[in-house]
Amino acid sequence: MCRVPVSPPLRNSDDHVFAESVETSVYILTSGGRRIPANAKILASASPVLESLINNICQSSEKTIRILGVPCDAVQVFVSFLYYNRCNEERIEKYAIHLLALAHVYSVPQLKTQCSKALIRRLTIDNVVDVLQLARLCDAPDVYLKCMKLISNGFKSVEETEGWKFLQDNDPFLELEILRFIDEIESRRKSIRKQVQAQSLYLQLSEAMDCLHHICTQGCTTVGPHGTQPISNKRTLLPCTKFSTCEGLQHSIYHFANCKKRVGGGCVRCKRTWQLFRLHSSICLEDESCKVPLCRQFKTRGVHVKKEEARWELLVRKVVAAKAISSLAFVLPKMKKLEQHQPERLLRESIRSYVSAAC
Repeated sequence: MCRVPVSPPLRNSDDHVFAESVETSVYILTSGGRRIPANAKILASASPVLESLINNICQSSEKTIRILGVPCDAVQVFVSFLYYNRCNEERIEKYAIHLLALAHVYSVPQLKTQCSKALIRRLTIDNVVDVLQLARLCDAPDVYLKCMKLISNGFKSVEETEGWKFLQDNDPFLELEILRFIDEIESRRKSIRKQVQAQSLYLQLSEAMDCLHHICTQGCTTVGPHGTQPISNKRTLLPCTKFSTCEGLQHSIYHFANCKKRVGGGCVRCKRTWQLFRLHSSICLEDESCKVPLCRQFKTRGVHVKKEEARWELLVRKVVAAKAISSLAFVLPKMKKLEQHQPERLLRESIRSYVSAAC
């Protein structure tokens, strides 16, 4: 049994006892029959629910508040928190589940926050389903979300626990809610993977545009600048270190210039090179001075199949955006140095200009 003589709330060695705590005007009755003396004013100031209860019992001769359904020691810790607005972490860890329920029922947000943090620290595969049910009942969104993520990451292990089996038999709506959450998480992961792959493709195309301009303007190992012969000295034929795609792109340009199937449109490799030339012309800002082949022809022609036009414009925008984002990686470190000597407005305006160019 939990019966003990009447005693004041628990105190730590560093607690300062208020003068009002000596005065006992109400008693809190627990499930084990323990009667905890308490000051009505302190309880009312700490909890609006207790304030309403105290106002009701003041009209009766029995000055007792019943807090049943939780261990006696948990109620003792709860009353102590109401007195001093703080509690030993070990006690909160020990009675976190019961204290969270009490904090929710009697509207004590400070205690509810501490109990939520304690429950999150103690989350395991074995207790996550039970804690999830409690978080749902006690309106603890941070605990609820943490439980959902843990279940989603280790669902196969959670399925083997007794808590999950009990949930399947007694709360099918929560089971459906969990399965929907897992499905949404998986859909988001697939979407993120697709976005990462697409962004990687746009970055590769952006690098190919820079590499194409580099080959046709400066020349490289096997393909010289536009209108000149390539380098003939074999000792200088070293791999290009500026771009990883430079060597492959040079072979494609050389093949495009000498392929006999290109005229009839039967060469797949030439079609890809032709699309790279067209993409370059779509993002090129130079006029007649551009040395990339077919750039001026694509600009002056300006006639494409309507079905492909929307898709092509979208591809151009994506490549331009990827180019702007990649350039920010080189610009931002320099802008940080300028920020030390100039107002912060210059940095914001520079970033805004890059973003507008990407869009």
